[in-house]
Amino acid sequence: MGVIYVLLEIFVYSQALSNRQAEELRERIGYLFAASCALNTAWLFLWQFEYLVPSVAVMFLLLASLIAIYLRLGVATSELPARIKIGFHVPFSIYLGWITIATIANVAVTLVSINWDGFGISPEAWAVTIIIIALLITELVALTRKDIAFGLVVVWALLGIAVNQSKNQSIVAAAVVSAAMVAATFVAKILHAKLRR
Repeated sequence: MGVIYVLLEIFVYSQALSNRQAEELRERIGYLFAASCALNTAWLFLWQFEYLVPSVAVMFLLLASLIAIYLRLGVATSELPARIKIGFHVPFSIYLGWITIATIANVAVTLVSINWDGFGISPEAWAVTIIIIALLITELVALTRKDIAFGLVVVWALLGIAVNQSKNQSIVAAAVVSAAMVAATFVAKILHAKLRR
């Protein structure tokens, strides 16, 4: 999360840029950023004091606010100056990527806490299912836009899962293969874009 907060500080600093593009992007976001900050604070409080069920609801609201910001900014849909990409697009690409994975994890932890039996399906099978969901979401992003930052966050998270679950080969295999697929998709997108030029 430290990297995300640093990037958000860069975003806040970028608000001071006095140019037409920065002003247009600020107007597109409106109060969504303030809402996302409030929701993040609420989630941290609920998570810290283990109010897991309400934390899931807040996490989904946070995810929705970030998706709205991401779409309104038009992240990775057009060529923009580097300062705009770094100041506006990259922070929310990484933030959304992280919260997407965190939302899935939040739901999984909450289900365990309420002793959900998983419809009789083993925890390992559910873990693999969650990894596949993360893969599908990321592939959808890759198909619609060339957002490398989002992809890198998911690859990093999947490799982290592989390391933490090193004793469970099925989970490790699913995480590593998914990370490789995500990386391959974004590399292919980059190469395709270069060839078209």
